[in-house]
Amino acid sequence: MPSKLIALDARLYAGKGAGDSTYWTNLANALADVESEFEFVLLSNASRPAGVPPRLGWVQVPSAPSRWLSLVSLPLRARRLGAAGFHTQYNLSPLARAGITTIHDVSFFVGPEWFSSRDRVLLQRFVPSSARRAKAVITVSETSKRDILRFIPDIADKLYVSLLAAAPEFRPFDRQQSLEPLQRLGVSEPFMLTAGTRWARKNIELAIEACERLPDSVSHCLVVAGRSEPARSNRTIELGWVEHADLVTLFGRAALYLCPSRYEGFGLPIVEAFAAGAPVIASAGGAIPEIAGGAAVIVESFDPSAWMEAIRTVLTDSSNLSAMRERGFRRAQDFSWKQTALRTLEAYRRAAK
Repeated sequence: MPSKLIALDARLYAGKGAGDSTYWTNLANALADVESEFEFVLLSNASRPAGVPPRLGWVQVPSAPSRWLSLVSLPLRARRLGAAGFHTQYNLSPLARAGITTIHDVSFFVGPEWFSSRDRVLLQRFVPSSARRAKAVITVSETSKRDILRFIPDIADKLYVSLLAAAPEFRPFDRQQSLEPLQRLGVSEPFMLTAGTRWARKNIELAIEACERLPDSVSHCLVVAGRSEPARSNRTIELGWVEHADLVTLFGRAALYLCPSRYEGFGLPIVEAFAAGAPVIASAGGAIPEIAGGAAVIVESFDPSAWMEAIRTVLTDSSNLSAMRERGFRRAQDFSWKQTALRTLEAYRRAAK
């Protein structure tokens, strides 16, 4: 029986879009590694980047505005290629044949105040219709599945959960490795780390305020990596966006990772911290307790004083820090991109029928 072709919207493959790029890059690479009845082609308006596995085809379409690519160019190219399924995320074009959409979360319903009025209206209007139109819908946690069905209940029979994982480069740091990345970034040990944008949902300000309240007996500074303007204070170093290799070093050398998000559909940096050997203090927002699986300290409150006390307590107990690292490393082993790919294939099979 000839192979069936699945086309993926690969505009974010090997990109700098943080979590979304991580998802598409590692999913596509994992699909190339597992045995299946499918062939895969990645569609993008960019040329084929280095490092794409040979098993993955690559088709470059002419550049156009992002919305036109999403609604017209990519789904039509998938049809012309005879694809048995077209996989994108969130908004799925009516032109897509056998469409599959990944909805990472419905935070635009859960916390509409976190979005601009324009984005909120567009997402609340088009994501539910895309989900209903799709042959299969993928999300990334049981929590996100529950929330999706709360707002789009009529897609239960075609909604698949496919957990994410840390990329293989996130692993316990070899203390003999070079500290050049830290020196270049102007970061001195010991430090704590948080990663994210200055977006209300990510709640980075909570981590900053809690760390600013720490007593002088705690010498750690807080390093903030993400899309913000570089800045420094007595306790905080905001680096702005950093290269992926440098981010891996930061995770590997961090004494503690802080995740103060108000809501996450998965919370990938938590698993990356676990895999790199960084203990985690996190909020109870969305899927975070599910993904942490008992391996992180969960702070139920968003009060900076409560976070300051949790940080101080953890950092002043070396035996607890060591136990947290071990629990986190074991928890990270529960996730793999191979399992993500295998579960995704189930959605493809439904769509390709």
